[in-house]
Amino acid sequence: MPLLDFSKIALPGMGGNEQVVARARESFEKIKAASEEMTEALRETCSSSSRNTTDYGLKVFEISNANAASALDFWIDLCGSKSATDALALSAAQTRKAFDAASNQNRELWVLAQKCATETGEPIRKHFSKVLHLAD
Repeated sequence: MPLLDFSKIALPGMGGNEQVVARARESFEKIKAASEEMTEALRETCSSSSRNTTDYGLKVFEISNANAASALDFWIDLCGSKSATDALALSAAQTRKAFDAASNQNRELWVLAQKCATETGEPIRKHFSKVLHLAD
């Protein structure tokens, strides 16, 4: 059975029209460049996100360790108290210390979260801007 001969099929508007071919080639080049820009943006975004997520996780571990150490120190001091007044004073001091630590820790985590959001979005913004200029 003979194969179909597609060379004899005419495509309207495509046969030998150099301008159409040139415009198509130019459009494909723009699409290719835009795709490369967005791939690079995603690569940079993933790298930045990974680095910032690691920093955030390490900070959470550091905070957890500090809080556990503080709680253990409090319990040791509480076990050594001689009276209810001592226990109450230790408890009040520990509460104040824990509140101050939590405020500082939340601030540190907030700064890291903002940094992550900013640095993760920056490559996308930068490369998307380039893609828009390519489309012009």
